[in-house]
Amino acid sequence: MKDVIIACDFSSRLELNTFLANFTEEKPYIKVGMELFYKEGPTLVTELKERGFKIFLDLKLYDIPNTVKRTMRNLAKLGVDITNLHASGGIEMMKQAKQGLIEGAKGGKTPLLIAVTQLTSTSDFALKDELLINASMADTVKKYAENAQLAGLDGVVCSPLEAPIIAKMDNFISVTPGIRLAGDSADDQMRVTTPKIASDLGSTFIVVGRSITGATNPLAAYRQCIAEFVG
Repeated sequence: MKDVIIACDFSSRLELNTFLANFTEEKPYIKVGMELFYKEGPTLVTELKERGFKIFLDLKLYDIPNTVKRTMRNLAKLGVDITNLHASGGIEMMKQAKQGLIEGAKGGKTPLLIAVTQLTSTSDFALKDELLINASMADTVKKYAENAQLAGLDGVVCSPLEAPIIAKMDNFISVTPGIRLAGDSADDQMRVTTPKIASDLGSTFIVVGRSITGATNPLAAYRQCIAEFVG
């Protein structure tokens, strides 16, 4: 199941298609986030699926359980492969979200549902002093992951540094952003590693953005990430 997901954090369909023109043979797994989805809408996802791409729709839902359930029901109809929500919304919200996906899939393939534990931009200082969470980052991620598993989800989003915690949980995946090729800037991420280290730590999927999208040769950078992470 291990794979590299490219974070296509572009502002428009034109920018995305210009980037994807670099890939004439490969059909990489791509992440469509809030900026692109809110700009171009659901038709973009439908188009990408028709072109053969696997899609991680990264909208990080967070609302009352019934609203999240109804939203997930609609997202399932787009045929995405993975989507997500915030674990901090609680177990009932996550349960209802999963049910919404199942209902929206109508007997077809239900998208994988994963819960964001803590953003990779969150520091230990912010966790304690801004969010008033006194547990350690590792303990917080572990508890959120346990809640997500109890709710019937398929895995979590966490930094690769917490991937070993998730690897100990049966049939539970970790999707880890905060990945940079050696020598690249960490930018606004706090807890980062290389694809090779993420693989060694037990990540199931890695999400790579600027190390590929900002590379002089995106195809070569993508292939390097695949080689380091998948082998």
